[in-house]
Amino acid sequence: MAPPSGPPYPPTTAAMGGQPSISVDVPICAVFLAIFITGAICHMTLFRRNMSHGHKFIPSAATFGFCMARITACVLRIVWATRLKNARIAIAAQVFVAAGVLILFILNLLYTQRILRAMHPRIGWTRPLSYSFKALFVVIILTLVMVIVGTVQSFYTLDPDIRLIDRNLQWYGMSYLTAFSFLPIPILAFVLLYPRRQPIDNFGYGSLRAKILIVATASVLLCLGASFRAGTSFMPARQANNPAWYHHRACFYIFNFGIEATVVFLYLFTRVDLRLHVPNGSSKVRNYASNNEKEEDSAAENNKNGVTAESSYLA
Repeated sequence: MAPPSGPPYPPTTAAMGGQPSISVDVPICAVFLAIFITGAICHMTLFRRNMSHGHKFIPSAATFGFCMARITACVLRIVWATRLKNARIAIAAQVFVAAGVLILFILNLLYTQRILRAMHPRIGWTRPLSYSFKALFVVIILTLVMVIVGTVQSFYTLDPDIRLIDRNLQWYGMSYLTAFSFLPIPILAFVLLYPRRQPIDNFGYGSLRAKILIVATASVLLCLGASFRAGTSFMPARQANNPAWYHHRACFYIFNFGIEATVVFLYLFTRVDLRLHVPNGSSKVRNYASNNEKEEDSAAENNKNGVTAESSYLA
């Protein structure tokens, strides 16, 4: 095949998943497409029903947004399988695969912050720590933008120096995303091991032990996927026609869509919209307890509408 006369240029090195094929990737993507459509419908249904009962839980809408991003990624990969020579579709497919998981990373760290504030209010509500969490959220968004720019630019240049810069940007981005996904694990360990000097300021329904278990499980899964992707990116480059085992489609779907779908339905089946809900205005008063009375005043009405009744099984 003759080389392209101009950009965008197809990659010459192997990547996770490789080029999709109609016989293999289209059926797999169709299955994940159905899974993420189901997740999107369920999380948006919960969000709208909770909002109609005065129970605001924005992370449900954010999880819906993640599912929509993954739906788009699956569709683009299916289209790419039918148009292998279209480099622009390949770029879009890779960008959506890289970008979507950011939402789950942010949600998981947000849930971890809520648990930290409940278990150690004096530490969790300090302004320096609150600002540090906000800074982490801002930096990860900027990092993702850098990774996307570097990825797209690498398709539009043959200059080895520019490609090296793009590669370094991608390495930095993968490293930061992996560290970000790992961060909830040491925070939860600190929450459990550090001696408490104040009563627990619980929030939502169910026990804090169950909340910690849910967030820890999601953290381990997300960190596993991020670590595998980062590890493969740091391995020596291989030609596209000579991929390594970690470039196999099975690795791509397991450590990307498979793990993410598991986390989406973990959030759904464990009802994080009830367990990890905090009273409105908690950030202003810097505690959860002061708004509990208002939450309890509306509990009777919510019980009539089904919110409290649904929470009765949570322990």
